[in-house]
Amino acid sequence: MSDYILEKAPDASYTFGFSLKKKIFEKQSEFQKIEIFETSHHGKVLLHDGFFMLSERDEAIYHEMIAHVPLLTHGDPRKVLIIGGGDGGTAREVLRHDSVEACTMVEIDGEVVEACRKYFPEVSGALSDPRLDLIIDDGVEYLKNCTSEFDVIIIDSTDPIGPATPLFGEEFYGDVRRCLTEEGIVVAQGESPFYGLLMQEKLLGMNAGKFKWLGMYNFSNLTYPGGLWSFFFASQSKHPILDFDPDGVSAISPRSDNINMPFQYYNSDIHSGSFSLPEFQRSRLSEWTSI
Repeated sequence: MSDYILEKAPDASYTFGFSLKKKIFEKQSEFQKIEIFETSHHGKVLLHDGFFMLSERDEAIYHEMIAHVPLLTHGDPRKVLIIGGGDGGTAREVLRHDSVEACTMVEIDGEVVEACRKYFPEVSGALSDPRLDLIIDDGVEYLKNCTSEFDVIIIDSTDPIGPATPLFGEEFYGDVRRCLTEEGIVVAQGESPFYGLLMQEKLLGMNAGKFKWLGMYNFSNLTYPGGLWSFFFASQSKHPILDFDPDGVSAISPRSDNINMPFQYYNSDIHSGSFSLPEFQRSRLSEWTSI
């Protein structure tokens, strides 16, 4: 085994990695190869089919930004749906909101859930919360047959490769729109502005006629290629800046893993500032964005 665990892009556009101590876990599920490594400087890392999903050092950044931006924009979310999110981090952040009465999480790969319960307890602990209904199923099929409405839908997916590919499709987003309340918000993992601008254009373009407020927002991280990553945001009535109340930030419950701060990355300034895109990204997406 080499001294580094590497991720290589399918198109050979990049290679990057972390210094490695040892491999902790490996299993081939029905859907993907799951691996967990102990690294020298980033704690444990999770990979699906050779692609980094999270590291202990910076997982809070992704999970805070995918959850708190839509929930605090909404202001009073009661019912939340998470598609994907098998590590449990997004559910952890969603369930810090006392207003949330029920959170449904639909994850296609139960092996990911079980591995994260064992090796990432600080991430997956909220999977035992009584407000969470964990369903091991195909999220695309779940939404296609869903008759419920949600205040917030979070698409916490991997890249549009393999089992996650349909989560980036127009038919899927038609079902998302149907299952949102009139004040509902959808947020989704939106790829890298450096490596995934075409997919960002596709996401925005296919939803331009479905939502009034549409755009991308960014965050910085250590684990994903390029360091700068995006989330897709859409709502028929809730604007992420005009309808955001900064006073709500202080009301969020502290994390359950004894962190002595309410957030590691997210705050009210980050919330608003994340929608200010770099010019190369803003100019490419301006045809579809309304935020």
